[in-house]
Amino acid sequence: MAAPAFFAQVPPITLRDPLAQFLGASSDGLVEFRYYDAVKLAGHSCPTVAGAWLMTLKALERLYPGEHPERGAVKVELRGAAHEGVVGVVANVVAFVTGAAGEGGFKGIAGRFERRGLLHFGAPIKAEARFTRIDTGRSVEASFNADVVPAQPEMRPLLQRALAPDASPEERAAFAAVWQKRVERILVEHRDDPNLVRIVD
Repeated sequence: MAAPAFFAQVPPITLRDPLAQFLGASSDGLVEFRYYDAVKLAGHSCPTVAGAWLMTLKALERLYPGEHPERGAVKVELRGAAHEGVVGVVANVVAFVTGAAGEGGFKGIAGRFERRGLLHFGAPIKAEARFTRIDTGRSVEASFNADVVPAQPEMRPLLQRALAPDASPEERAAFAAVWQKRVERILVEHRDDPNLVRIVD
């Protein structure tokens, strides 16, 4: 699976994972996630996956200034229902990085490392998601506005043509290139735009 070159320009997220260290998966307890990992989880790269990545990155930076966030120690609440729109996709990416899980998550070992019950839907919040440190209770809310980076005008006709049964490989490649160009603009050119990803204490 050959990834677009710009994936390498997206900042990774490194966390401290006590469970991974305890069970020997990481000798120093540090685990690194890259945007490409989220793409493999979701099965695709799109504005929603990019937005979920940036919200998680910036929320964790705000919650853990100058230190590695602790994986499995952050509660995540999403405003929407799991089946609503792209909420499920966002939740998968956020949960993948933070370790937060619903009722089917890891139950822990002797009262430690539990990750079950850290992911919730239908939260009464104004933002798209709320991230809360379990140890301090501090929380931040995050929102992503994809409209800040609109699709190129040629996107729709290229999409319609690419979906046609008789579309050529060149036509499908042209659509994919334009699609990923928008994702690149979100993740590389505009990632620090405060109107794209808003983090509120």
